[in-house]
Formats: sequence, C-alpha cells, structure tokens
Amino acid sequence: MKATASLGYLLLLLLFLPDRWAFAQQTTQPVADSPNAPFTLKNGDRVVFLGNSLFENDYQYGYLELALTTRFPDRDVTFRNLGWAGDNVYGVARSTITNPPTGYQLLMEHLTKTQPTVVFLAFGGIEAQDGEAGLPVFREGLLKLLDKIDQLGARAILLSPIPVLSSDTIAHKAQNNALLEVYSSAIAKIASERGKRFIDIYKPVQELSKTVALTENGIHLNENGYYYLATLLEKSLGLAPRAETVSVNVSKTGAEAATPAKMVNAGKDAATLIFTMDEKYLPLPQPAGLAEKTTNARVLKVTGLKKGFYKLTTENQEVVTASAKDWENGVLIQQGPSFNQVNEIRHMILKKNDLFFFQYRPPNTTYILGFRAYEQGRHVKGLEEQSFIIKWLESQVALNRAPRSSVYQLTLLK
Repeated sequence: MKATASLGYLLLLLLFLPDRWAFAQQTTQPVADSPNAPFTLKNGDRVVFLGNSLFENDYQYGYLELALTTRFPDRDVTFRNLGWAGDNVYGVARSTITNPPTGYQLLMEHLTKTQPTVVFLAFGGIEAQDGEAGLPVFREGLLKLLDKIDQLGARAILLSPIPVLSSDTIAHKAQNNALLEVYSSAIAKIASERGKRFIDIYKPVQELSKTVALTENGIHLNENGYYYLATLLEKSLGLAPRAETVSVNVSKTGAEAATPAKMVNAGKDAATLIFTMDEKYLPLPQPAGLAEKTTNARVLKVTGLKKGFYKLTTENQEVVTASAKDWENGVLIQQGPSFNQVNEIRHMILKKNDLFFFQYRPPNTTYILGFRAYEQGRHVKGLEEQSFIIKWLESQVALNRAPRSSVYQLTLLK
C-alpha cells in the first residue's frame, strides 16, 4: 500500500511539473545525423522547409517535396513549407499581424506548430545585404534557431544562398555575390561546428546558369531552377541517381532483358518485343519548357534490332518512336504511365500546399488571428477545418507514390 501511494504521489508530481521540467530530458538533446551518411526518411517523419523566398516560391512548382516523396515511396512522411519571402533568421518578414507577437515569436510559433523531425534551412540571402558587418548578428540568430530545432528533437540541414545571376551592373552583381559567398562560408562553418549537414547550392547553381535559364529575374528561381534544385538536393544528400539504363538484347536465339526489365515474349520474333519494366522510383518530370534533355529519366537500350523504325507503346499510349540505331545507343523515356502518375501526385501536392499556405497565413490575418480578431476571429474554425482536406490529399499521395509495373511493346513500323 505504501508503494502504491508513493507511486501515486510521484505521478501527481509529474503531471503538475512545468513543461520545461517534465520534458527537458527529451527535448534538449540534438538528433544525431552524420553529415556524411546517406540521407533517409522514416515513417512518421515531418519535413519542414524553413527560410526565405528560396523555399516559398516552390509553392508554385512543388519540386522539392515531389523529389523526396517519390524517393521514399514506402514511408509515411508529411511536408510543410514555411518559406517566407524576405525573411531572415529573426523572422523579420513575418511581422505582419501586430507587435506582439514579434516576427521572431511568429517564426518560433510556426516552426513549433509543425512538430518537425527534419528541417531544411535556407537563410543568408537577405542577411548578406547587411555586409560583413552583419555576420555576428546573423551567426547569433542562426545558432539560436539551431538550438530551437535541437530542442524540438529534429534534424537540421543547412543550405547556402544562391548567387545573383543578373543585376543592374556587372560590378553590383560581383559585389552582391562576394557577400553571398562570405555568408555561405559562415553557414558551412556553423554546420561543421554543430555537426549538421550543409549543402552548397551556390556553386552548382552558378555553374548551371551558364547553360540553362534558372531564374525569372536573376534572383528568384523559375521552374527550371526548382527542377535542378531538387536534383541538386538529391545528389548532395547522397541519394542514388534516379536515372538507370534498361537493356534488352535481341539475338538469333531470342530476346533477353536485364533487371529491372523482364521479357514477356522471349521468342525469335524481333519485330515485336513485349516486356515489363519495374521502376524503383517514379521519375522527376522535367519542365515542359526545358530544351535540354536531362538524364534524370530512364534510358531504354535495345540491341540486335534489324534496320528500321520501332515504336514503343504501353497501355495504348505511344511513348516514343526511334530508329534501330537510336535504340542501340539508348533512347530517353520522357512520357508514359509513370509520368502520368507522378504528374497526378504533383498536382495533389500543389493543392495541399496551397491549402496549407492560406491556412497558416491567411490574407486577412490581422482580422482573423491578429489584434482585430474580435471582428472575424470566428473564421479560425474554418481555417482549422482545412486540415481535413489537407490530410485527405496526403492520403491520396500516399496511395499513389509507389511506382507500378507496366507492360511495354516495341514494334517494327512497316
């Protein structure tokens, strides 16, 4: 009886302890995440993109979330984009309601509410405008932000700023980029000190911009830019290339296919080949306006064909027509069922993000959440009810994110 009573008092004590005491042990330990180990996501992870316009503008395209969603098709992972144009590590751009709460308090509130387990951070682009004199203030703010992420038990991944790709004068552009490099180095140093992952996107974006138009105004990425940014993140996180070459060889004894393809008809009739292709990941569809054909998609190579042109079809849909010589060299597959599937997923991601954007920062924020909430605060319930639709869209993404096996037919045109 004494033991039971003692246990009861102990439980009561724990129940009424202040939160910061009761949970100090489990919230102040940073999550171990080796910067050199391959990146992975697990069931139940909540990924947050936090930063300035680099993340906010991806609301239009959804490439970052699409890339990670299709990379881990067997994991239940949710994503929230908290990017805010013009923001810095102190949340200065979020000061749109009243004061208090301050922009920094809103930044902390927004981050905490998402209950993140993984946070991608994109800051430094705005702070670089303060020059080298602003580095100590930036460093202090970024370290406090990392402390908060550690306290929440989440992994932090730091990104460098991107370069300015055009400006009013060459001298002004060079000056801006010199400062951006200084801040990029500062972020890399902080990441190293704290044992966090750091991804340099400054140099790759600068290099890619020599051959591809990546921005809409020299500062903000366009659709091409976000497509390439997604592929850069995949590579920097140590994820294996999506691209793979599927080989089918035709000989006098029949046709043979290498994994992941399997022959359905392995006979000697090379005029019609039927085979399946099992994809490990859905493709990341490149922007329609991108002239350069990337190697992010699957390549199908068929050797031993007789001269002529062959048409590849699947599910009554023409995929591509090419000569025997082209098939021997390898043909890039840029459409078909898997592309239709991933475009549907992307559409659902965009719709879900659109709902979330207006849920956590509605246009009339002052009247619903701010100091004039006494007028329209009743609409908070409507904002909360959007979570039902958001969760439904996430469930639809989960049902469709895994690739499906398709039957292909390669036929000689006569």
